[in-house]
Amino acid sequence: MSENNKAPILEVRDLGIDFGGLTAVNDLNLTVYPEEIVGLIGPNGAGKTTVFNLLTKVYQPTRGTIKLCGEDIGKMTTIDVSKAGIARTFQNIRLFMNMSVLDNVLCGMHNETKYSPFTGILRLPKYYSQEKMIEERAIQLLDIMDLKDDMDLMAGNLPYGAQRRLEIARALATSPKLLLLDEPAAGMNPQETEELMNTIRFVRDHFKIAILLIEHDMKLVMGICEKITVLNFGMMLAQGTPDEIQANPEVVKAYLGE
Repeated sequence: MSENNKAPILEVRDLGIDFGGLTAVNDLNLTVYPEEIVGLIGPNGAGKTTVFNLLTKVYQPTRGTIKLCGEDIGKMTTIDVSKAGIARTFQNIRLFMNMSVLDNVLCGMHNETKYSPFTGILRLPKYYSQEKMIEERAIQLLDIMDLKDDMDLMAGNLPYGAQRRLEIARALATSPKLLLLDEPAAGMNPQETEELMNTIRFVRDHFKIAILLIEHDMKLVMGICEKITVLNFGMMLAQGTPDEIQANPEVVKAYLGE
């Protein structure tokens, strides 16, 4: 998407966090526009997942600002950020393995629940109509992610690649404006990675959302990202297009190893 005619979904300015005397992330600037796929890469320990934890308010930043659709989310809680429009997946899959595929997605539908606790306790008509609507939407998401036929299976019985898709479906259930994917290709074989690339593109196009992803698989990153930010020791090393990043000698030295 053009940066000239769209307001940013995400604006990060001078973001940093210290743990005691250790600076984990410092002076990070990052902008994500609507329907962009942006990569965040760097060596292990560079601070990538810490950035995701800052964006979702698992950690409170020591300094800097984070704006989502122009709104400062600095004082928001993790729940507030989810409702505002940021969803994420995790490097290590965090599904409810002993729950059904459908129930895993239903757990992500909390932002869609419009009835009061009183209505739920008494099982008033609004409760049933809302629950029906939520279940129908969850099934639609599973259908989109090619998981509808497996909706009654336990999540732990799905193949690895399908578990990744289910985690994305659960994140999409919160109706995000920005989807954060933390190493979605981790543990995948080349065929699964290729399918994942197609899935990520499809999710962006179908749901009209922006995607920020952390990934070590350079083929995936260079194949689908329009912009890439490189971190090294918690500091921003470079930003640019995939071609610019691959040609940057500092990136090659610090990360790509070529």
